[in-house]
Amino acid sequence: MAAQRLLVVEDELLVALDIETILTDAGLIVIGPASSAAEALELLASTPPDAALIDANLSGETIDAVAQSLSDRRIPFAYVTGYGRESLPAKHPAPIVSKPFDADQLLAAARRLLALNGEADSAA
Repeated sequence: MAAQRLLVVEDELLVALDIETILTDAGLIVIGPASSAAEALELLASTPPDAALIDANLSGETIDAVAQSLSDRRIPFAYVTGYGRESLPAKHPAPIVSKPFDADQLLAAARRLLALNGEADSAA
């Protein structure tokens, strides 16, 4: 079985490195981390992930276009954010991993997303 790939979209360097370390230590492949919506969209086009963990606010830039692209591609994702649900794109509901998080919370969310992707693949 091939290693599963997660797109990480996070503009805070230390948080991005923490997420990357947690995921790679668990044997997952990290695509990114992307620090802007444009970079995330480029990565989606060039290296499609199995799931994604995306920050809801990228230095004031919204994540709506990335959420739309993930939804269009049927790639499961979760928001990793310190904001409440009211600050997230209403058109793209998804699970939330609240900041601050610990490794177990992040990995549990990643595994749930990857399991969703597997269910979608077997249904196709």
